[in-house]
Amino acid sequence: MFGPDFPFAYDGYVAHGDGIGTVPEPHHGREVAVVGGGLAGMVAAHELLAMGLKPIVYEAGEIGGRMRSHEFDGHPGVIAEMGAMRFPPSSTTLFHYLDALGLTTTPFPNPLADCTASTVIDLKGRSHYATTAEDLPEKFGQVALAWQHTLAEQASMASLKDAIRRRDVTEIKRIWNPLIRGLDDQTFYGFLAQSRHFSSFEHRELFGQVGFGTGGWDTDFPNSILEVLRVVSTEADDNHRGIDGGCQQLPLRLWNRSPQRLTHWPAGTTVESVNGGRPWPRVTEIRRNDSGQYTVVDAGGGIRRYAAVVVTAQSWLLLNRIRCADDLFPAGHWTAIERTHYMGSSKVFALVDRPFWRDRDPETGRDAVSMTLTDRMPRGTYLIDNGEDRPGVICLSYTWCDDSAKLLTLDASERMDLMIKSLREIYPRVDFHRHVISTPVTVSWETERNFMGAFKANLPGHYRYQQRLFSHFMQAGFDARHRGIFLAGDDISWTAGWAEGAVQTALNAVWGVMHHLGGATSAHNPGPGDRYAEIAPVVLDDVDDRS
Repeated sequence: MFGPDFPFAYDGYVAHGDGIGTVPEPHHGREVAVVGGGLAGMVAAHELLAMGLKPIVYEAGEIGGRMRSHEFDGHPGVIAEMGAMRFPPSSTTLFHYLDALGLTTTPFPNPLADCTASTVIDLKGRSHYATTAEDLPEKFGQVALAWQHTLAEQASMASLKDAIRRRDVTEIKRIWNPLIRGLDDQTFYGFLAQSRHFSSFEHRELFGQVGFGTGGWDTDFPNSILEVLRVVSTEADDNHRGIDGGCQQLPLRLWNRSPQRLTHWPAGTTVESVNGGRPWPRVTEIRRNDSGQYTVVDAGGGIRRYAAVVVTAQSWLLLNRIRCADDLFPAGHWTAIERTHYMGSSKVFALVDRPFWRDRDPETGRDAVSMTLTDRMPRGTYLIDNGEDRPGVICLSYTWCDDSAKLLTLDASERMDLMIKSLREIYPRVDFHRHVISTPVTVSWETERNFMGAFKANLPGHYRYQQRLFSHFMQAGFDARHRGIFLAGDDISWTAGWAEGAVQTALNAVWGVMHHLGGATSAHNPGPGDRYAEIAPVVLDDVDDRS
């Protein structure tokens, strides 16, 4: 995920022997507030600690954020991934931290993935069983080819992917920057509809149901096509892996394990230890003082002052859950925060006695149940195999936006029953309920008070807003009253919904804090801010020059 908007090698930056920067010795031990204990917050806190600072972490719920792994009672290690659950190998900075903290991954059972025994695509009442893409009817191949031709003709995708693989910054910019100018006002659906390869509505409809990589993408149709092109060009849509034992282990290990290299602090110091063993309560107010410091008030009544603050919570919380002075950010950044568009998302999980989907149907010889894509209520059903002698987990339904909204009034059991009713239409000889051994678990991220959505997804015309938010860590041009508070998190990144975006923006914020306190990077390992002018995202004019 090198670019395309900001092609900086974050993976090499964090792995470099010189470290990612230092702050002057008088600042060693100085407190910096980190608002939010998700992945971005934990990466920021971990790296600030390594730099010799004292990160004070505030968290409204539990460490992990949307990297939330639910362990079923009585079944250690059997988990349901309520938020993030699959990670592309192109997330190279994320995988640096996974490797450094001793976490392993295995292939994730996406549709038609090598590790997926079989896939069923069920559309308009007809089911198609496949072990490879070649098993599907010809029209599926036609749609896949139409997508490839459209990407080639309208986005020079093969050349862009090649430039990203080679990390050729000049070539990436040559291809990508004109796409921003030409497509910022285009929806995903409009991009398809104007292609001669998708002149057939049937092809557009089928593509919306089946999509590419991880499955259907019709819930993304109203969003900016630039969002989709970023996913495709960085190969974030393919070859996914799951984190063994649950993805929440990563933020937890960043919390309770010591950085490999520490400045100022005794060996073995952790973010957890400098916070007294637990995060501080939810932040209720942030304001800047006349002295230039930031006052942070928490739900427990605590009031602390800081030279710098890193805010990693979903940015909408700054509009309603956290009291903020109007002057905390420049007016244009407030507008960008207000215009941020979040995707809703729901999941429903059932714990089952065993991976019964491996059973063979005596009549057809096929798997009893397959990874399923459907236009029925479940939309996507995933089978998590923990071994023949252990309970299995079925993600009965993974839905987005309007499909997620259809479930909001239903509790977990009602959702499970609804999904099983639909799946029984596809697998009439399978008694799903007979295998369920625990109360189902569910989440709708748009109703979670501390999130209000699964992730950001820009609408057409939102590029300027995204450029402001991502570039917020570059504060040299700001008035002094706006310096010292830094935004991070995947909704600030160019690749929202992907953990790599959270990691990259956290590193941007750490560079910003370091620079704000008078620190610097090694000449041999320049940081994102040091190289910003050279590789910055394109800036679009605010004047309509099309007349």
